[in-house]
Amino acid sequence: MISIQKAVIPVAGLGTRFLPMTKAQPKEMLPLVDKPVIQYVVEEASRSGLSKMILVTSEGKHSIENHFSRFPQLEEILMRKNKTEDLNQLNWIQSLGEFIFVTQPQPLGLGHAVLCAEKAVGNEFFALLLGDDIFDPKEDALQALIDAYISSGKSVVGVQEVPHDHVERYGIVNSPDNKKNMSWCVNTIVEKPSPNETLSRWAAVGRYILSPAIFKLLQETRPGVGGEIQVTDALSRLADQGELIACPIPAKRFDTGNKVDYVKASIEFALKHPEIGSEISQYLKNFKT
Repeated sequence: MISIQKAVIPVAGLGTRFLPMTKAQPKEMLPLVDKPVIQYVVEEASRSGLSKMILVTSEGKHSIENHFSRFPQLEEILMRKNKTEDLNQLNWIQSLGEFIFVTQPQPLGLGHAVLCAEKAVGNEFFALLLGDDIFDPKEDALQALIDAYISSGKSVVGVQEVPHDHVERYGIVNSPDNKKNMSWCVNTIVEKPSPNETLSRWAAVGRYILSPAIFKLLQETRPGVGGEIQVTDALSRLADQGELIACPIPAKRFDTGNKVDYVKASIEFALKHPEIGSEISQYLKNFKT
């Protein structure tokens, strides 16, 4: 079984739920303490051994490309001022992998964004990581999916149980066919079902290992929910072929795609930060509304 080398990370969305903050700043560059959200996603891919990061961007997202590109002038200033720790932080970003940027010319949906990466991916399995969902860096969320792929040779969708009234936010798969909630065969996956019609509470949470066959399926997929090309619709066809399994992700998830959970994630990451964690903890203990 060939190991996974490439990660596709779509970052072309408009981020309208965070307007006006995202009018000029991509939502993927919103900070969690001292790193943008997108860096946590890239670091997760790198920890799991992926070496090529394919970022699907759009017009106006130059700050993302700048973040993952070298900045010689800044590096020179830091060297002159002997700011070794800051320089190491910049070098760390460069060590995360090789960065490839492709453009999604129109906002036609997540499925279309993935399709834009076809040439860069080639004919091999790849990881798909969405930036709204990030996981505790101390836990290997993506590695669980890679292990499931190595065991099965099939495409894998990472899942977690969500509250019943949240199922309409996600792609939902059928319940497991085993009592231990180990990986199971997906025979049905539905995009954003209503709570009254949902298959289960097992939701796709932004991590996938996908066969290159997904590209042909996406080319044949007609616009679905929201008038966009949905990855879920192509995954449904993989499921029909018996080529898709669900793998529970054993890591704490932070949904940064909505304001409340983004603030919660900011607080938790601040509390865990080695420089400011204790001070933030003390502040929260003394905080009064």
